[in-house]
Amino acid sequence: MLKILLIDRCCFTRLGLEIWLNQAGLFSTPVVVTGLNNLMLAKEHAMQWQPDLVIADLYGFAGDLHHVQQLSSLLMACSDCSKLILFQSGHNADMENYCQQFPIAARLAKTDSLAKLAQSIDTALLARPVYSEPQTAAPLLTRQEEKVLSLWMEGTNNHCIASRLGINGKTVYTYKRNIRMKLGMCNRFTPFLSLPEGIR
Repeated sequence: MLKILLIDRCCFTRLGLEIWLNQAGLFSTPVVVTGLNNLMLAKEHAMQWQPDLVIADLYGFAGDLHHVQQLSSLLMACSDCSKLILFQSGHNADMENYCQQFPIAARLAKTDSLAKLAQSIDTALLARPVYSEPQTAAPLLTRQEEKVLSLWMEGTNNHCIASRLGINGKTVYTYKRNIRMKLGMCNRFTPFLSLPEGIR
């Protein structure tokens, strides 16, 4: 089974790529695609789920970073077990220089053709190390937990999260507890803290 992780702030890009990657005949093996719009969750997915391929547009997150070096834990997690394809949807010299330190299979503009992306994916997958893979792969968080985490990261309070998702306020608390346990967060403020100096 081929596992692909999409990291992009734009939901249209994630959805479009997910549909395209799931096309019958694009790959010779079954594919599981997970799309995320959260860097912390993406790092945890890369470390625990160990996708074969990561396709990321990091430029959409540039405004959220206190320092470009905060990407290091994500890029290290991705490059340890996966091949990484970066989309360049903007220009940020600091980010581009910083990303040079990590092995990247391909750099593409978001305006490049799907044929060029397909060729880059084929090249990256052929170059990846072969692992014995489990028969099933499940996302780290459920879809509902991902929605709660996204709203939580935006600073939305429990009452508003419950209202927007049509669930009980106590259920939001339970989701947050489960998210903290799955992601190894020591407390409810962890998602909002900068990375420690040692892992930047």
